Amino acid sequence: MLGQVLPAEIFAFMLVFSRIGAAVMLLPGIGENYVFARIRLSLALALTLVMYPLVRTELPVMPPSPLGLFILIAGEVIIGLFIGGASRLLISSLHVAGVVIAFQSSLAFAQTVDPNQGTQGAVMSALMTITGVVLIFVSGLHMLLLIGIRDSYTMFPAGDAPPIADFAQLAVYLAASSFNVGLKMASPFIVYGLIFYIGLGILQRLMPQVQLFFIAVPAQMMMAFLVITLVFSSTLMVFLHYFEENVILFTAGR
Repeated sequence: MLGQVLPAEIFAFMLVFSRIGAAVMLLPGIGENYVFARIRLSLALALTLVMYPLVRTELPVMPPSPLGLFILIAGEVIIGLFIGGASRLLISSLHVAGVVIAFQSSLAFAQTVDPNQGTQGAVMSALMTITGVVLIFVSGLHMLLLIGIRDSYTMFPAGDAPPIADFAQLAVYLAASSFNVGLKMASPFIVYGLIFYIGLGILQRLMPQVQLFFIAVPAQMMMAFLVITLVFSSTLMVFLHYFEENVILFTAGR
């Protein structure tokens, strides 16, 4: 009896781990390059232990052939990667806002490694993404991601083919909306930059003999820091609202 039950339970556990492990690999703040692989693996196993009793009745039986097993696990991995990738697309709105702010404040040449994007980028972009991830955990919005993983078994039942067309459509929507929200968050700096450069152009026409570059760049940076001080908190509140509004899509109508 035990020889029949044990393989089925191991298969079900590994099936749950395939989806959760793939999602954890990309979740913001957890799937970053600076998080040790052992920590991510331990967290994925812990979440699997917690969620396994909740979804055990929704799992299919073990297929008789190795090909069927491979197809089943591949489908679970695709769903997990989509959930993690979708949350990563939401974070990219902060990266867009940081890049725009850096260009409008003459800070684009100040480059550093962005740990959330895994590439080199502007300092403002790294500041925005790191602060945004911290606020996600402080405000408890990361729990919505875990609820979304649990409810994904209702929206995308295990054993069914992943809806690739719907995934692609939602990914395009999230990419476009993240770019739009990033521009909205950087809109005060766009307005400030426009006014500043118009005034600089008028001043250059009035006094062409003055080297305005040496005067304008320090003044532009000082004004940009002032604007950042005034609107930084409001900008991050816009991001948190946008993040919550879209993560709820994965929580099966909660």
